[in-house]
Amino acid sequence: MALEPQPGRVEGLALDLGIDPRTAWRTLARVVGLALRHRARFAVATGAGLLATLFNLAIPRLLGHAVDQAQALLKRGAAEPQAALRALGVTALVLLAASAARGVAQMVSSFHGETLGQQVARDLRLAYFDKLQQLGFDFHDRIHSGELITRGMLDLEGVRGFIEMGMQRIIAMLLLVVIGGAALATQDPVMALVTLSFIPFAVWRAGRMGLLLRLAWTRLQRQMAVVTRVMEENLQGVRVVRAFGSEPYEMGKFDAAAKVALALSNARLRYRANSLATISSSYYLAMALALAVGAYRISHGAISIGQLTECLAFMTILQMPVRQISMVMNSGARAMSSGRRVFEVLDFEPAIRDASGATALERPVGVLRFDHVSFAYPGAKDAPVLRDVSFTVEPGRTLAIVGPSGSGKSSIAQLIPRFYDVDAGRITLDGRDIRTLTLASLRQAVSVVAQDVFLFDDSIERNIAYAAPDAGRRELKEAARIAHIHDHAESLEAGYETSVGERGAGLSGGQRQRVSIARGLMTRARVLVFDDATSAVDAATEHGLRHALADATSAHATLIISHRLSSLMHADEILVLQDGRITERGDHASLVAAGGYYAALYAMQTEAGERAPANGERLFA
Repeated sequence: MALEPQPGRVEGLALDLGIDPRTAWRTLARVVGLALRHRARFAVATGAGLLATLFNLAIPRLLGHAVDQAQALLKRGAAEPQAALRALGVTALVLLAASAARGVAQMVSSFHGETLGQQVARDLRLAYFDKLQQLGFDFHDRIHSGELITRGMLDLEGVRGFIEMGMQRIIAMLLLVVIGGAALATQDPVMALVTLSFIPFAVWRAGRMGLLLRLAWTRLQRQMAVVTRVMEENLQGVRVVRAFGSEPYEMGKFDAAAKVALALSNARLRYRANSLATISSSYYLAMALALAVGAYRISHGAISIGQLTECLAFMTILQMPVRQISMVMNSGARAMSSGRRVFEVLDFEPAIRDASGATALERPVGVLRFDHVSFAYPGAKDAPVLRDVSFTVEPGRTLAIVGPSGSGKSSIAQLIPRFYDVDAGRITLDGRDIRTLTLASLRQAVSVVAQDVFLFDDSIERNIAYAAPDAGRRELKEAARIAHIHDHAESLEAGYETSVGERGAGLSGGQRQRVSIARGLMTRARVLVFDDATSAVDAATEHGLRHALADATSAHATLIISHRLSSLMHADEILVLQDGRITERGDHASLVAAGGYYAALYAMQTEAGERAPANGERLFA
C-alpha cells in the first residue's frame, strides 16, 4: 500500500479539560492579571502612557488656539503683523515642547510595557515547565510532546505579545478617546459627536473581527502543533527515515501540514485586511462629515475656525490608533486563544500527586509487597493488564518476573514508583501504602532501570550522576565499574567528559544500558527494579555484569524483569506472568520440573545456545 502524505488533523489537547470556549474574556482577564502582579512596572508603563496621551491631546488644543489667536491679531490691521508672528512663534515652541514630552513619555511607556511582557513570559515559562514536571505518565501517554512544545513556545509568545503591545495600546486608545472626546464636548457637543461618530461602528466591526480572529488563531495554533509534531518525529526517527529512503514521503507530509497552516494564516490575514479597510473608510467618512458640519457651523457663527482646526487635528491624531485597531484586536484574539491553550495545561490536575496528609518515608528498609493488585491503563479500563497479583520481596532477596510480551511485566515496574496508581488492591513499602507516601520520598527509595534508555545530550559523567548530582567522583566511578562502563569511558579521548550525543547516539545499545544501570545504582535506593535492563548487552559482558552486581545489590530488595532466563534463573523466587496473572511461581529448579511455560522457555533458550550459569553462580544477591 502506497503511503500518502497527510496534512494532519487540526487538533488541540487530546483531553477534555472542561474549558468552555465562551470563557475567552475570562482568559483575557487572567492574562491581564498576570501583568498586574508586577504592579510597579505596570503603573509606570500606564502612567507614562497617560502622560503621553495628555501631551498628545494638548497639540490639537494648541493648534486651534494658534489659529484663533492669529486670526484675531490680523483683524486688528496690518499694523500688527509682527505681534501675530510672535504669538505663533510662542505657540510653535510650546508645540515643540509638548511633542518632545510626548515622545519621552511614549518611550518610557513602551520600554516598561515590553519589559513587563518579558517578565510575565518568564513567569509563565517557569510555571509551565514546572507543571510539566508534575504531570503523570497518564497525561504524557495521550498528549504528543510536539503539542506541549507548541503551547510552551508559540502560545506563550502570543500571551507575551498582547501584554507588550496590545494591552498598552488599548489603554492609550481608551484614554485618547475618553479624554479627547470630553475636551471637545465642553466646547461644542455637536462637533464632538460628529468627530467621534465612527467610533461605534469601529467598535462593532472590531468586536466581530476579534471573534473571527480568535477562532482563526485557535485553528492556526492547533495546526502549528501538527507541524511541530511532524518535524519532531522526523528528527527523532531520522535513522528510520534514512534507512527506508523515506525523505520524499516525509517532505510531502511536512508540506501538507504546512499548506494547511498557510491557508489558516491567510484566512486570518483576510479578516484583518477587510476589517481594517471598513474601519478606515468609516474614519474618513467621519472626517468628511466633520469638515461639512464644521463649515456650516462656522458660517453660522456657532464655532470658530480654530475650534474646527482642533477637531480635525484631534481626528488626525486618532488616525494611528484607528490603523492599530486591527493589530490590537489580532493581538487580543491571539492572547485569548493562546492563553486558553496555556492555561489548559497549567490548570490540569495530575492524577498522580501527593495525597492529602501524605508523609515522607524516613529511613526506608525496602520491604516491597503487592497485595492483590489489579490495574488497567487510563482509557482502557475494560482491558486490565494485571489481575490479582500478589508477591513480596525483602532486602537481600531477589524476585524475578518472566512472561510473554504484553503480559504486564513492565506495568509492575511502573506501578512501584507510582507512575500509575493501582485500580484494586494495594502496593506497600515497609508496610505503608505507597499512596500515603510523598512522591519524592517514594522515588528516592525506588530505582527503576528500564530497557528503553534515555540519555541526555551531555557527558557520560553527567548522565551517570543525574540521579545523584551531589555524589563524588569516586562514587560515580564505582557505579560505572559495577555497570561495566568504566573501562569504555576511560578509553575515550575525553574520558568521562565525552558527550554521548542526542539520546545517547554516540554509544551502542549495550553501552547505553550500562550507563543507565550505573545511573540507577547512584540513587542509593532500597528497592532496585531492572526492567529488561540488559537486553542489549552481549552475553559475555552480561556474565561479568552479574558478578559485579551481586555484591552491589546484596542488601537491597531486587526485582528483575527479563526475557533472557540467564539473567534471572538464580533469583530467590521466579514469577511467570501470563495475561496479567501469575500462573507459575517458584525457583528455577521447581519451575523446570513443573513442565509449564517456564520449562518450555528454558528448553527453547537452551537449545538456542543460551548458557545456563554454573551451580552457585548468581545474577543478583
